[in-house]
Amino acid sequence: MDRHETALSPQLTRAMAAIEADVERAVDDLSRMVAIDTSFPPGEGYDAFADLMEQLLAPLDFESRRVVVPEPLWRVEGGPASGPRTNLVARHATGKPVCGLYYHVDTVPVAPGWTRNPLRLTREGDTLYGLGAADMKGTIAASLLALRAAREHDVAFAYDPMLLLCTDEEGGLYPSVRHLAEQGMLEGHIVNFNGSAAARIWAGCFGVFHLQLSIKGHAVHAGEGNRTGAGINAIEGALPILNALQALKPEIASRESTLPPPPHATGPLQPQLTISAIHGGTSGGQVPAEVKVLISRRYAPEESYEEARAEIETIVRASGNAIAGLGIDIQLVGHLIPTSDPYGPHWPRWQDALCLGFGYRPDDFRKWGAASCSDFGYVQQITGMQEVILSGLGRPESCIHSPEEHTTCPDIIALAKTILAYLSKEFASDRIPELQP
Repeated sequence: MDRHETALSPQLTRAMAAIEADVERAVDDLSRMVAIDTSFPPGEGYDAFADLMEQLLAPLDFESRRVVVPEPLWRVEGGPASGPRTNLVARHATGKPVCGLYYHVDTVPVAPGWTRNPLRLTREGDTLYGLGAADMKGTIAASLLALRAAREHDVAFAYDPMLLLCTDEEGGLYPSVRHLAEQGMLEGHIVNFNGSAAARIWAGCFGVFHLQLSIKGHAVHAGEGNRTGAGINAIEGALPILNALQALKPEIASRESTLPPPPHATGPLQPQLTISAIHGGTSGGQVPAEVKVLISRRYAPEESYEEARAEIETIVRASGNAIAGLGIDIQLVGHLIPTSDPYGPHWPRWQDALCLGFGYRPDDFRKWGAASCSDFGYVQQITGMQEVILSGLGRPESCIHSPEEHTTCPDIIALAKTILAYLSKEFASDRIPELQP
């Protein structure tokens, strides 16, 4: 008999059954979460989301604390972020070792192409469509489902759960879990739900930084645009810069990382340069005075952030000299550093819990990294907490960061069972590190 097939106590068995029976409560919770626009940029829905989470957690006897990141840490003049960066730290403290459950509450903005309302959960059979359904509000709904089942059926926990509902993971300048780490508010070990539902052992990930280029010309009446000294067209001035960046893309992509790639990858993981957004101009009757360009650079753990940034800035400034009088301002508006190998002593038991919840076999698991990024590089760097368990609801077909993002009721049930088993004192108790000699 495999470890995950070991007989469960009557309490835990009833709680597991309750998760399946009560999944509609999780769907309702997710519907309320999706309806609150927490897209970043700009990130103006964080207060409202904290209000909702306090309501949902109060019946579970969680004590909540709001932590607002000081504005000087994240504010960039003319940058993409606005509104208070309100985080919620909620805990049920009984004196047991702490297990942090981490979620980022922000989503990416709505992309063109949605055929359903992205801010209203749409259910089609067992599939749940909505912005953030998989990344990662659905994981919060799964966690609430597990915690309710445990409370209603008297399941004893090995850990005191501490929910970390954090802001600005989606490319923010100062992701809030970094601030919590700096304030000494992280305890125990942490399960990060910003991952996948696959049988995966996380090997770490790339870093990413975002540079906002402000290319400044001089506005005049468009009819005078051909008069000597009349105006400087910022959009036309941006073209040599964009062409130079486009030429740099394949050179960056030719570099390779030793981080193990996913099983579905066609080759090694590679750095990336992306021109992510362009905004500029006002009307056809005016020579455009300013254009803003967002540049995103994903860099491998083997690369130097300082060198990768300098490479871009050197090319931008050199290309911008093609037009006299053109002004160029470069600002860092987002940065996540790489996360190094996060494997640790709590993983084997989490893997057992995944086997119970999702039906995986131990030999299904593979270890790989990703060119996607995490805010937990800061946690490792600041706290020395090397171990991070990564899990979640993401699947290749989930359309994360794309139109029609979705998750499923079966996956929410499976993740809820995984969380319940892991928090339970009786499940695989011989693998609880805190209980071993």
